[in-house]
Amino acid sequence: MSHITLITGSTLGGAEYVADHLSDLLEQAGHSTDITNQPDLGQLSTGNIWLVVCSTHGAGEYPDNFQPFAEQLLSQQPDLAALHYAVIGLGDSSYDTFCAAARKIDQQLTNLGAIRLGERLEIDVSQDPVPEDPAELWLENWKKNLI
Repeated sequence: MSHITLITGSTLGGAEYVADHLSDLLEQAGHSTDITNQPDLGQLSTGNIWLVVCSTHGAGEYPDNFQPFAEQLLSQQPDLAALHYAVIGLGDSSYDTFCAAARKIDQQLTNLGAIRLGERLEIDVSQDPVPEDPAELWLENWKKNLI
């Protein structure tokens, strides 16, 4: 089975709740997981699968806890060709920056050579007030990408 590192970018805790829920479901399915709410590139294994769960803050920015990680990726430009990942974004579609942070990290990881497993999920919290629900539905299909 796979080992999945769930990396959160959260301002109000929604992304953390989603990551906690998905971690539980993945472990029930026989996978091992760990969650990092203060991601640090130097402490993350590219041998694991990364599942990034990130909300968008302000005018399309990363949440404060995620900003240093994104800056590390940008400044260090690591070769992530061995990395497999997925992205879940949380946002509010009434803003023109809906899920901008998730889209940016997805593009950044791809630019560094990482391989995305499945489609990015964008959760509209104005339509889905319990973001764990659409994330759980997405996970059922996404797990087919795992070994």
